[in-house]
Amino acid sequence: MIFKPHPYQREAIRRLEERGHYGLFLDMGLGKTVITLTAIENLIYDRCEVSRVLIIAPKKVAEATWQNEAKKWEHLRGLRFSTIIGTAGERSIAASREADCYVINRDNVVWLCEHFKFMLPFDMVVIDESTSFKNPASKRFKALRKCLGEFSRVIILTGTPAPNTFMDLWSQIYLLDEGRALGRTITQYRDEYFKPDRRNGHIVYSWKLRSEESGRAITEAIAPVCMSLKSEDYINLPPRIDNVITLSMEKSAREKYDSLMKNLTLFDGKLTVANAAALSNKLLQMANGCVYTDDSHVKWLHSEKLAAISDIVEQNEGKPILVFYAFKHDLARLRAIFTEARVLDSARTVEEWNEGKISMLLAHPASCAYGINLQAGGNVIVWYGLTWSLELYEQANARLYRQGQSEPVIVHHLVMDETIDVHVMRALKAKKAGQEELLAAVREIIKKG
Repeated sequence: MIFKPHPYQREAIRRLEERGHYGLFLDMGLGKTVITLTAIENLIYDRCEVSRVLIIAPKKVAEATWQNEAKKWEHLRGLRFSTIIGTAGERSIAASREADCYVINRDNVVWLCEHFKFMLPFDMVVIDESTSFKNPASKRFKALRKCLGEFSRVIILTGTPAPNTFMDLWSQIYLLDEGRALGRTITQYRDEYFKPDRRNGHIVYSWKLRSEESGRAITEAIAPVCMSLKSEDYINLPPRIDNVITLSMEKSAREKYDSLMKNLTLFDGKLTVANAAALSNKLLQMANGCVYTDDSHVKWLHSEKLAAISDIVEQNEGKPILVFYAFKHDLARLRAIFTEARVLDSARTVEEWNEGKISMLLAHPASCAYGINLQAGGNVIVWYGLTWSLELYEQANARLYRQGQSEPVIVHHLVMDETIDVHVMRALKAKKAGQEELLAAVREIIKKG
């Protein structure tokens, strides 16, 4: 295919070429991958400013997405890739192979840095979905931080730079400018723009912005090193229709659900919960129809959501359906009922879905949240199991609702009435889903119970 960049894409390519350290905060579907690869190709073969590029990405993206994107466009087919995945021996061989782009999954970043004794043989690094480096205490951030001096160019890519809070920004921007915009340390950044939110005595559990002016000040501080665009301003996508399907839990299941909320134990002590987060997890399982006991056995409760998916399949006869599940027992039950369904587990599965060979694709939102293009395969999504993570929710939906989609995208949410599902949907609609909302919802549920 011939790449004909949109004006914003040309501008993004220009900025990547002219600015050594830069962030593309582009909304999902705006083409971050082809933009970056085009800049890389120009920097290597036209400008001769770069020779070896390290690309860090989520595992499934690292396996095939960048490589397939280069094969897709005529001007990128000359780029040579080496994929640093597999056993330690296989990774070592791949890292020493002659190539232009070396793609590694983020979980192997620490290994790579240690393998080269923190003197990485790359002159440019691209961090795809930089939010995976948002925790400054993580081993991957600390390892990469030690290697920043090896890179003449650093590029970070994400559509959700602050998925939960502005606190998520500091470490990502640090990778670009080593603290010039937001402070040399997370403490300096926190003291400048935030104040304690939730605390217990001297222990602070969360922070919030001091004021609206603080948020604007942060945005202004990072503006010179970032380009931010929203997809609705640049792409004429077909409409997205969000449909909430409310279901009622049968009596026996409802009694068990209410009993766990009230007593924090069930099945004669075989299932117990110790805190709000654990209770939330169990209630979400029960809303889906099964729950794990403390010894990992599965207790069946109801099949309401399975029946709802059967109705959706019947109403969409002949149309492929993408189903997001939450727990392993969800997947097992879906596969037992919908025997023709396939699990998203490989690049080949993605290809077959986009070729129209799969009628139902089962995926965990975390497994396909980043960089996987599924829009050619269908336009119907079903959320069998909901997620508290707004970032995963939006990224997962964007696998179909993105550039290249020609049909209206219908997103069905299976919500069990008078359960924690309702709280999750409320948080997602308010664009506030996350750990704080989870805990607040559980406290409210316990209080009402």
